[in-house]
Amino acid sequence: MEMTMKGHHGLKHNRPFVTLMVAQAISNLGDWLHLLAILTLVGIRWNATPWEITFTTLCAALPVLLTGPFAGALADRLNRKWLMIVADGARIVIVAGFIFADQIWHVYVLLILKSLFDVVFSPAKNGKLKEIVPHGQLAQAVSISSVIEQMSKIIGPALGGLLVAAFGITWCFVLDSVSFLLSGIILLWIPGSRVFQSATRIIQEGKEDSEGDVETRKKGAFLNDTLEGIRMLASLPQVGTSLVLLASAILFLQFADSQTVVLFRQLPGISSDLLGWCVAASGVGTLIAAMSVRKWKRAGHVLKMGLGTSVTGLVIGVAGMVVGFWPHAGLAANLLLVSLFALAGIGIGFAVVPFQILLQERTPEAMTGRVFGTVGSVMTASNIMGPVVGGFLVTSFGVIPAFVCSGILLTLLGLVYVLKRKQSKIEGTLVTETVAAGE
Repeated sequence: MEMTMKGHHGLKHNRPFVTLMVAQAISNLGDWLHLLAILTLVGIRWNATPWEITFTTLCAALPVLLTGPFAGALADRLNRKWLMIVADGARIVIVAGFIFADQIWHVYVLLILKSLFDVVFSPAKNGKLKEIVPHGQLAQAVSISSVIEQMSKIIGPALGGLLVAAFGITWCFVLDSVSFLLSGIILLWIPGSRVFQSATRIIQEGKEDSEGDVETRKKGAFLNDTLEGIRMLASLPQVGTSLVLLASAILFLQFADSQTVVLFRQLPGISSDLLGWCVAASGVGTLIAAMSVRKWKRAGHVLKMGLGTSVTGLVIGVAGMVVGFWPHAGLAANLLLVSLFALAGIGIGFAVVPFQILLQERTPEAMTGRVFGTVGSVMTASNIMGPVVGGFLVTSFGVIPAFVCSGILLTLLGLVYVLKRKQSKIEGTLVTETVAAGE
């Protein structure tokens, strides 16, 4: 308890960390306003087809897949503070462009442009977190960052729903654009240089300086930096296994999640505000998971991820069946769907947050940008393939079978990892007992 309080005290008085978290909170809030406004505009007001909704998702995800590792390498080469500020500045203009979009292809183009700067911001932010937080406090810092992200999912959709109802979708985009402006201004108060340096980083820099390799490293190809990130991921204990689990979970989840608007349209008389409340409920669930995952210390990271994946799968499958058998939209149906999305959020939190903690703890500071950029590309590949398969399933078999299929695959995937971890633990215990008996 004393160690926990000491760590909390340190982060509370770590001014660069607090400043970064404030900027992140404002930016995340705007992101969720913007996302809900687009889903409402395209999926409900424009009554887009499943494939048009799929392509909307792809336009946001494809640039991350193609440029993620390179953006990570950029974050390791350039000043991360100014990369974040430039990305915020560009997104001010891009998000404002949604105000004037009156055709779906306008939305596609703007999403691609915004995603290009999202992919620059993310690895720079993760690398900066590593720079300004000492290693012993990284797990707590990642948890705080995750809590802020999930709180934005609660406040953002609720505020977005109020803005849409009272003033129209335009004000969601206006507020989102202002959020990037505020985030960029706040980032000016973050140190441009490193605050904390690991021993490994100091040794590496000293070796490079003594051998005169600094200029060579600066002139090296981005491809080499990307390959270094992949090699580092492969060498980190448990990270590879966890990455495969999470990427597969996201792939199966997107079969259904990308078509949530289509599912809601199956209920006659459904309110356009329900999407916002369900996303907010999911954020509440993930917030609960982010706050409790570190307290559950007996279970390993992979075991937590497996359990979270199974819970998410069960809830997704049940949500599809509820809509399939419910006769009409009403208070009971709305409350049940909101509750299911909250449970799904808890499952997602237990699948994602342990991986974030594991990745921050195991990644050397000098490699943070490359590793996170590569991870982002792997996750984005799942985010791209999932909606494509989901669009095919919905078009061919219907949205309810797509949700049930997604739920079954997620549940089985999680159970495989849970049983695998238990088997490994049993085998480890048997080996220990055998060695002890031999002695």
